[in-house]
Amino acid sequence: MTNLSVNVNKVAWLRNAREGTTPDLIDLSSKIILAGAAGITVHPRPDLRHIRPADVKDLRLLTKDLSVELNVEGNPLSGKSDSYPGFMELLRETLPDQCTFVPDAEHQLTSDHGWNLLNKNSNLKECIDEANQLGIRVSLFVDPDKKHLESAKELGASRVELYTGPYADNFSNKDSVGKILNSYITASDYCRSINLGVNAGHDLNLKNLILFLQSVEVDEVSIGQALIADSLIYGLEDTVSRYLNICK
Repeated sequence: MTNLSVNVNKVAWLRNAREGTTPDLIDLSSKIILAGAAGITVHPRPDLRHIRPADVKDLRLLTKDLSVELNVEGNPLSGKSDSYPGFMELLRETLPDQCTFVPDAEHQLTSDHGWNLLNKNSNLKECIDEANQLGIRVSLFVDPDKKHLESAKELGASRVELYTGPYADNFSNKDSVGKILNSYITASDYCRSINLGVNAGHDLNLKNLILFLQSVEVDEVSIGQALIADSLIYGLEDTVSRYLNICK
């Protein structure tokens, strides 16, 4: 079975649109967990467009209380500002179960590529080492490329998160989706051979997730926007159940 971690960024984004407390991030995250999700994912950004540092702290308490994992995504090189403590400081303060290091620029709309691990990455290596020392499992957001997977292992990551955007973008194209899917199968198999865990995420949904998980061995999928959007149609608990049935 593949674990489902639900990204609740869009819940916070909707709350922030009116600068109030509705929808209640903690209440809805609790409902997601009680519906069977194995974890909660958040991606706090320096511009605070959705998840805020205080949210991460509150979710850390919730996930501990309900015995599920908290996965905090972000660029470990994001520094401190007046309203943002810096990504690594946020990890030090909250000690999530997993951190997923993503190479996002500060004002980037969404994650759209993995790390280039073929260059010198001494700063990234320092962040990985610190997270490991803090007892936080480290996952690196990468493209399904063997050389990057090798580098992720060498840098000290325990897992990688395979960026599934290209698969999702080409899912309806029968001429190309098979070849693209094979690259993820090969990547996952190689990760297993070097004892590197495999997560996956980005633009996965109820339609394309089935084929992906039938084909690729994955420890965890992180799904946010599609799941929250589907919950407007099916309701939150039913939507989580639909995704869980695929993961099983």
